[in-house]
Amino acid sequence: MALVGEALLTASIQVLLEKMASPEVLSFFGGQKLNAALLNKLKITLLTVHAVLNDAEVKQSENPAIKEWLHELKDAAYDAEDLLEEIATEALRCTKESDSQTSGTQVWNAISTSLNPFGDGVESRVEEIFDRLEFLAQKKDALGLKEVVGKKLAKRWPSTSVVDESGIYGREGSKEEIIDMLLSHNASGHVKTVIAIVGMGGIGKTALAQLLYNDERVKSHFDMKAWVCVSEEFDLFKITKTILEAINGAAFSCTRDVNDLNLLQVELRESLNGRKILIVLDDVWNESYNNWDMLQTPLKVGASDSKFIVTTRNANVALTMRAHHTHHLEQLCFEDSWRLFTKHAFENEDPGAHPKLEAIAKEIVQKCQGLPLSIKTLGGLLHYKMDEKEWDNILRSEMWDLPSDELLPTLRLSYYHLPSKSKRCFAYCAIFPKGYQFRKRGLILSWMAEGFLQQPKSKERMEEIGDWYFHELLTRSFFHKSSSRDSCFEMHDLINDMAQHVSGDFCTRCSEDKMNDVYKKTRHFSYLLPRGLKKLINLRYLRIRDSGIKEMPDHIGQLRNLQELSRFIVGQTSGRRNGELRGLSEIRGRLHISELQNVVCGMDALEANLKDKKYVDDLVLEWKSNSDVLQNGIDIVNNL
Repeated sequence: MALVGEALLTASIQVLLEKMASPEVLSFFGGQKLNAALLNKLKITLLTVHAVLNDAEVKQSENPAIKEWLHELKDAAYDAEDLLEEIATEALRCTKESDSQTSGTQVWNAISTSLNPFGDGVESRVEEIFDRLEFLAQKKDALGLKEVVGKKLAKRWPSTSVVDESGIYGREGSKEEIIDMLLSHNASGHVKTVIAIVGMGGIGKTALAQLLYNDERVKSHFDMKAWVCVSEEFDLFKITKTILEAINGAAFSCTRDVNDLNLLQVELRESLNGRKILIVLDDVWNESYNNWDMLQTPLKVGASDSKFIVTTRNANVALTMRAHHTHHLEQLCFEDSWRLFTKHAFENEDPGAHPKLEAIAKEIVQKCQGLPLSIKTLGGLLHYKMDEKEWDNILRSEMWDLPSDELLPTLRLSYYHLPSKSKRCFAYCAIFPKGYQFRKRGLILSWMAEGFLQQPKSKERMEEIGDWYFHELLTRSFFHKSSSRDSCFEMHDLINDMAQHVSGDFCTRCSEDKMNDVYKKTRHFSYLLPRGLKKLINLRYLRIRDSGIKEMPDHIGQLRNLQELSRFIVGQTSGRRNGELRGLSEIRGRLHISELQNVVCGMDALEANLKDKKYVDDLVLEWKSNSDVLQNGIDIVNNL
């Protein structure tokens, strides 16, 4: 809960700061002759509370007063965001209505006029929100909240090359495949070959690297070997020194407290000259090509057929390091998962001796979804516990209720290293039920509806930006493909089911005020056609299913930002006829035009202006089956 709350509250304040600097808000304050100093004070107050959020999130579990402070801060931040949304939306609406006016002064004069009585109360609402936030900011010292640089993660010991091979299951195929690469001659002429092992946290990347590092064939093939646990901080000095100590051991001539990178690199280059080396860089996060280039510079003197093994959760790291081969490590099958669990839960005993526990254990293993760290952690937790009730409690509990110092920090690290804007997209997934399968496109559209995707370049489509965000989460291993439906993805159980997914199932009889209240910030929804649809000027996606809708709402052609209109139902009255399609030049993908018997002549069909719908890929034209399609049909089709 804290993880998601932190992401959403931090994101909300970031969004507030961005919106306060937007042209719409700044121009509105200028056009309304409002106090610009008030806006600036609000900004400073937001920055003040934002600075102590990390500390508050850490301390809230121990201090109820801090927890209440966070709740009040969230309420104030959401109210502020709602107000800025109203301002920006109203400003955009007035700008759209003033398209024919070329003067910026005329536009903002129109805004000033049209916002009344909306504009009259804005300053008092801003003052009220500022007072609330300022009060909360003043309480931070009394609560002992301080500014901290990031949240401290739980201690994780560095990995080593030492391995218990009897405790690793299901990696024989991966091991042999990579060993063939390690022992092969480098025909391409590269001095070094980089092999990347990529997979989500806890899937066994380090264990596989340990198997490779300790294999007797590998030991005899290379002149020198070095194991380095890189982890979060890519410390070039530390990594270089570790490699040098590993290959030279006691003969390491530089003093142990040397702090000159040049001395280290010179000695490393001399030590490796002409020798065949194997270096394992375990748990790499850094994506900086310059860091990688500086590290490998003294290593280029090694003999041909030298090899690097890099383990990482992020596929981008493999690209940065110019990996010659990327091995994506998959989850364990059930049989291997079961063998691993029984080793840690039953040790040398036969699980069949405890049939009731065995039945529960198999359900627990299924729940672990082939993740070795989860299996090992739960198996160790249940070791020597013969109480059936305890096992059943573990089966029914959330993974994060378990007293594990390894599992949650390991997976949380992936979240910690996401870019801040991607964190917001990931945290949003908490509204989906646990194990929910969703389509990538649907998730991206939801992100767009919430305003999570920023559009830095006008030429970039929002879907493309959404694809980038989704790829970012995917490469950090937060999602995996569902085995049952290739086009769907499933959320790993990283967070609890904290809310029911709210769908857009509203009937067309809902009042306009209700619709505007529910969807005043929404840019995408399905299944409903409120009477006030034309006012949703930010709407980009409108999906119309077989829901008994007879015609389009009045003046749908005013939705100039509409990019997807799955179906256009031609009406019989003005404002609902096919001419409303004329201005919808951003429509793309599939367009289904039905009830075409309501188009009375070929000239009427020209009004749709389909020739300018350059993004439409599929066009479906539909007449009622009992209508006289042939009457004026050829002219209508040609003109469409």
